Amino acid sequence: MGFLIKSAFWLSLVLLVIPFGGTDENGSKPTIGAVEAFFAARAVIGDFAGLCERRPDACEVGRSAMHTIGVRAREGARIAYGMLDEHFGEQPAMPHEPLHTGSVPVPSEPVSAAQE
Repeated sequence: MGFLIKSAFWLSLVLLVIPFGGTDENGSKPTIGAVEAFFAARAVIGDFAGLCERRPDACEVGRSAMHTIGVRAREGARIAYGMLDEHFGEQPAMPHEPLHTGSVPVPSEPVSAAQE
């Protein structure tokens, strides 16, 4: 969740910095520039840094949520790996079936060393 919030924030910051030359609904030019956007972003990051000091319960819930997401992701990856291995993994050769390559005819009876 934090990753998504950070990504959205930085994407919006990049969109503020890139000049598109467009206008808003009223037909006027945007009033914020890259420098103002940078200082606003810096203030928001500073505010996020003090969040755990102001609201320790929010940080604890976030830590717990990240732990739960990590456990579920690990279990999901284990299940997906098992399914992929089941469908695409190498199948063990059956011990009761002889392996035939087709390049040499299969003898009808086992050949002993004395017959050769």
